[in-house]
Amino acid sequence: MTAHRVITPPGADDEAVRCYFAIELSKASWIVAVNTPLADKISRHRLEACDGRGLLDLIADVRGRVERTLGRRVEVLSCYEAGYDGFWLHRLLEANGVRNFVIDPASLQVDRRARRAKTDRIDAERLLRALMAYLRGEPKVWSVVRVPSIGAEDARRLHRERARLVTERVQHVNRIKGLCATDGIYDYEPLRGDRLERLERLRTALGSELPARRKAEIKRELQRLELVLTMIADLEAERDAIATAKASTHPNAKKIQDLTKLKAIGPEFATVLVGEVYYRDFDNRRQVGSYVGFAPCPFRSGDLAREQGISKAGNAKARTTAIELAWTWLRHQPDSALSLWFHQRVGSMKGRIRKITIVALARKLLVALWRYLETGVPPQGAAFKA
Repeated sequence: MTAHRVITPPGADDEAVRCYFAIELSKASWIVAVNTPLADKISRHRLEACDGRGLLDLIADVRGRVERTLGRRVEVLSCYEAGYDGFWLHRLLEANGVRNFVIDPASLQVDRRARRAKTDRIDAERLLRALMAYLRGEPKVWSVVRVPSIGAEDARRLHRERARLVTERVQHVNRIKGLCATDGIYDYEPLRGDRLERLERLRTALGSELPARRKAEIKRELQRLELVLTMIADLEAERDAIATAKASTHPNAKKIQDLTKLKAIGPEFATVLVGEVYYRDFDNRRQVGSYVGFAPCPFRSGDLAREQGISKAGNAKARTTAIELAWTWLRHQPDSALSLWFHQRVGSMKGRIRKITIVALARKLLVALWRYLETGVPPQGAAFKA
């Protein structure tokens, strides 16, 4: 498959030429689409999955061939879609002199036909053309992911692992309650400290002991549950130490501690918000709201005009946490300007209007906390803990 001749713009100076690489990643293999000033065609190369060294060798080979032919310095630019492989490849490419872009897959334009061809080869070529368009000065062809530092990325592991363990805890509890319910037992609570002792005293709805295999299965589920509870306790102890320790090695310890000084914000809220949102640098309040998915999403075409609500295109975990915090803020910060704003608009109304307004409050609160961390000025009327 051939592409139209691309006029390669100069790089950092008039003597530099550009070579473009687009990498389609998968667990089976990597497809690399390459465009150079030496040919009109887009060349394709297949590499073994996770073969970073092979990719660097391919880049070095192409770079050397272009330099020998044109006698000019070569600037290499590459891109790939964010996903399962994370950011290790980006860091490897950047460390070896390649300017790389990590792309949000949802931002790439695709054919809107009901049925369209899709292969790794087609995706790699589409990604390459988008890279060249972006570098020609078309910023809307995609959205570039801001790659966090290794320290910032590692700092997220604490609250994300806890969230996964809490989900696993719920699964074990529900499984145990389901096993008990098959014998007419509905009052057994697996999270109580005496769960093992109470299991020995359980009787079915018919007054008999639990069947042996079912009882053994419940015991095994309880063992898994106790292991999960121990892990959660360890993570929460580490989290609380970051929020209270004067000298912490956590990269965002100061921001977490500043947030926990406010009423309604505990260590979990602070850790999640800082780890998901406030570790980044924002230029204005619109960027804060847009990153979390609180930006408005209008629909206007001809005479038709309506609002579709928020875009929900940002960080889903941060958005959920912000809405939870907004409800907590109303309870523990009733005299703050944000709480008064909410009650003035909602009053005694119930139902859907409260849910809509709480989202607006969550956005305002998120922006107010960002300003507090950046300038030290707390939200208007907010109370601090004693």
